[in-house]
Amino acid sequence: MKVAVVGCGNVSVNHFAAIRDIPGAEAVAAVDIKKERAERYAHETGARAYTDFDEMLKTEKPDVVHIATPHWLHTPMAVKALDSGAHVFLEKPCSVTSEEADALAKAQERSGKQVAVCFQNRYNDSSITLKEIVDSGKYGKIKSVRGFVTWDRGREYYSDDWHGTLDKECGGVLINQAIHTLDLILFIAGPCKEVTAHVFNDHLKGIIEVEDTAYLRMKLESGICALLLATTAFSGNSPVMIEVSLENALFRLEGELLYKIAPDGKADILCARSDEQFSGKSYWGHGHKAIIRDFYNCIETGRKFSIDAYEGGKALKTVAAAYKSSRNNTTEAVK
Repeated sequence: MKVAVVGCGNVSVNHFAAIRDIPGAEAVAAVDIKKERAERYAHETGARAYTDFDEMLKTEKPDVVHIATPHWLHTPMAVKALDSGAHVFLEKPCSVTSEEADALAKAQERSGKQVAVCFQNRYNDSSITLKEIVDSGKYGKIKSVRGFVTWDRGREYYSDDWHGTLDKECGGVLINQAIHTLDLILFIAGPCKEVTAHVFNDHLKGIIEVEDTAYLRMKLESGICALLLATTAFSGNSPVMIEVSLENALFRLEGELLYKIAPDGKADILCARSDEQFSGKSYWGHGHKAIIRDFYNCIETGRKFSIDAYEGGKALKTVAAAYKSSRNNTTEAVK
């Protein structure tokens, strides 16, 4: 399979590393508007460097396109790639509006090709085990869920030409960092029906146009309440925490660790950290290779990839409703 990677920034290292280890996959194109970045990966992988996405599609006719560009380009590029006959592996968020998410889903259906949205933390052993525990019903139904993201993003992080901007990043901590945690909450506890949200800027006023802190109160389709609190105004990058209270047990996911919490507060470890080698930052999670391997297996076998445009769009649609709720000081339905 001929593979193109579009966007040669920080996260692309995980894509190139995973492609290298997949039998039959060959990186034929590295694409970036900054020529030196495309040439760097082209030199490292043997791919050809491009600065023009449309030219690459026409010249290389790739079988698979990985998109790791600024957010505002995700859906337009993905639709073009699908219409050209390529499968698409797409970094989050898959889209920046609910309408774009619908357009992506239609393009997936129209093309007959596979789409993957990169929510790699679903592939952590801790996430898989917690999902299995909840679905088994062994400890009763879910009573409540809460999630916390406390990370640090300072002035330097926003020194490029798109992070922190409304027109290119299209949001801050919620659409960029915390969308992974939101996706895990929905994956484990079910879709969101309505959301009340508040987003604001705590520590970088005048530097960024987007929020660094967000609070979401979600009513899930099951009827339970889920809370998400996220900030990039912390002084470090702590493991993401998700706590799930069942009728007869309490479980806490902290990054790649999963604990069962006894009534006296004693914690039993159910899952430890993965030994998988990783090219990126540890708090991103170690699931990139696993999700990319699974996607290529789906292409090879014809099995439907689970986090496609429809499934991957659920978190984005909740984010879009949250932004609307915060702007209008209302509770918004997630459609």
